[in-house]
Amino acid sequence: MTGGSGSVTLSNSRRGGLESVLRHDVPASLVVFLVAVPLSLGISVASGAPLAAGLVAAVVGGIVAGALGGSVVQVSGPAAGLSLVVAELVQVYGWRATCMITLMAGVLQLLLGVFKVARAALGVSPAVVHGMLAGVGVVIALAQLHIVLGGQPQRSALENLLELPEQIINNHADGVLAGLLTIAVLIVWTRLPKLKLVPAPLAALVITSLSAVAIGWDLTVVDLTGGFGSAGGPLLPQGDWHAVVGAVVLVAVLAGVESLLTCVAADRMHDGPRADLDRELTAQGAANLISGALGGLPVSGVVVRTTTNVRAGARSRWAAVLHGVWVLLATLAFASIIGLIPLEALAALLLFIGVKMVNLGNAKDLRGHGEMPIYFVTMGAVVVIGLAEGIVIGLAVAAVISLRRLTWVSVEVQQHAGRWRVVVTGSLTFLGVPRMTDALRTIPAGAPVDLDLHVDFMDHAAFETLHAWRLEHERTGGTVDIDELHDDWYSAAASGTRVFPAKSPPQLDRWYLPWAYRRGAADPVSEDLRTGTREYHRRTAPLVQPLLTRLARKQTPSHLFITCADSRIVPSLITASGPGDLFTLRNIGNLVPRYGAAPVDDSVAAAVEYAVMVLGVRTITVCGHSGCGAMVALLGDVPELPSVQRWLRHGRQSLDRFAAESAGEETGRLDLLCRTNVIQQLDNLRTYPMVEALEQAGKLELTGMYFDIGTARVHALADEEPLRPVPELR
Repeated sequence: MTGGSGSVTLSNSRRGGLESVLRHDVPASLVVFLVAVPLSLGISVASGAPLAAGLVAAVVGGIVAGALGGSVVQVSGPAAGLSLVVAELVQVYGWRATCMITLMAGVLQLLLGVFKVARAALGVSPAVVHGMLAGVGVVIALAQLHIVLGGQPQRSALENLLELPEQIINNHADGVLAGLLTIAVLIVWTRLPKLKLVPAPLAALVITSLSAVAIGWDLTVVDLTGGFGSAGGPLLPQGDWHAVVGAVVLVAVLAGVESLLTCVAADRMHDGPRADLDRELTAQGAANLISGALGGLPVSGVVVRTTTNVRAGARSRWAAVLHGVWVLLATLAFASIIGLIPLEALAALLLFIGVKMVNLGNAKDLRGHGEMPIYFVTMGAVVVIGLAEGIVIGLAVAAVISLRRLTWVSVEVQQHAGRWRVVVTGSLTFLGVPRMTDALRTIPAGAPVDLDLHVDFMDHAAFETLHAWRLEHERTGGTVDIDELHDDWYSAAASGTRVFPAKSPPQLDRWYLPWAYRRGAADPVSEDLRTGTREYHRRTAPLVQPLLTRLARKQTPSHLFITCADSRIVPSLITASGPGDLFTLRNIGNLVPRYGAAPVDDSVAAAVEYAVMVLGVRTITVCGHSGCGAMVALLGDVPELPSVQRWLRHGRQSLDRFAAESAGEETGRLDLLCRTNVIQQLDNLRTYPMVEALEQAGKLELTGMYFDIGTARVHALADEEPLRPVPELR
């Protein structure tokens, strides 16, 4: 039975998988195929390679990288971003040697994937990558514009720009018309929702090709008479091997980085399995090895095809694989039809793609991170100097900006209540010394200064400057109180102790710590309060002054909070409240004498009356706590203190209630009494006529809370079940 059940499950799984492929992946593969063919041909033209080379790369990228890759939706093939590199390699070494460079780049990518270094590629600044692609787009657009005008592109973007006026004057009218028609269809097609089933590049080439045949335009058409065989095969490059190795590394790195970044972007587009980057890099290496061996262009993951694949509904890697199969079959069966496509139309398609590669949206996204200079410098360098040089310059600018951020320091000088406060934040290195020195010069001689160092690093130059200023300021009669909020860089350097960043634990924010737990606590204890007040004036007062200024005229608390005088209970801490939230009443045992009880205690009654009748609080909360000394006294250990003994008479109702409800309980008696006491005090509150009336009218709520000091947890207490554990407040 077990085996039969397993067979049925496996059969259903396979049937479901096949159904998903037929329903989702096959249609998606056809859409991507229709996009891939014109783009592959256009990139071949831009690369100066045989037209079949782009189709070979599309087939290999789809089948090999699609089957072996780490992403289930990424589609690989020839990429426009690599066309400049390939074009230069073709000019220097020839096409067949370029195929060998592609093959060797694939081997290098395989090795990098085996050694699992794919994550390192993500360390390249996206600003450099986007800037590189934008620069490539400008170069492609300028080069292809010459082809549309009937001329030949020059060797550099600047030469293309300089020759453009003459080329416009001496243009080839038929080529211009074909190019304009192609671009017009590309622009209009995407704005017609009903026509989105047919990709815009395919529609543009088909319409332009049919128009050229119908009108009789004199155009140059694609030549695929040799089929895949016209791509040629690899041949060892001749010349400087250092340059060849550099070319191999450049192709491998550029193709790998573009593939991995596209892979990461693809993960954001779908809800399927996440990508394995090392596997993806290995698959790209295998694809480039085979593409180079078969005479194809370098292969990488392509954003346009991947996005198209996801939007078309692809669910698995079968969509990418099948798209490669369709490209193969179409090339073998319809080479003569593909041969009707005018080169001017392909050039116009590339011109359109090149312009779109200058994505100002990416630049706007980078603006918030201060990386726009990287983008534009990289783009400009790629256009003016060259691709490899532009990338190096972009990386250098990114490194300089990162170094500047790592060494960034902020120095703020404030004057408050007769004291000067200086706050230094960031990494305090020699680069920040001038800024710090300028700020310190504004402090008058002899003034008291609170210096807060919130720095994660301090080099020797910064320490020497700061230490010298401190000594000089103190010599003139001033005082300097240094407080290090992160690491003890200054004090360690002053004492001759070496500080290791990795071993220097960050100092916790200290506002909630007892004085005894803070480094530099005052000694003797009598100075603790003065020290705390000075710290308040230095750190907290400037922050809360605007708030307290608004609250100075009137208080409008929403809660009356009755709790114990125990020093371990901090109402604002356990309720995360601030100034003006709680009207707080504290006494021993958080007791509320019953209305009219003897001995008379008007202090509690006055607080309740004022909170309810004047302040209009909406909630009264009684908060007890574990280990309460008052409850210990009620259990039989009353101290010989007359005032305390008289006060604890108000707790006898709690003791009686505890005795009645916990009969037979031997363990946890103190904890049960502490919680019972909270419930009893809520009942005592209801003996006040004004409280009872407002509660019955729904205008006042009475709640009980219990703070377990040992676990630092706050619990809500229910009137009807005071002796049972209750859920924690979240």
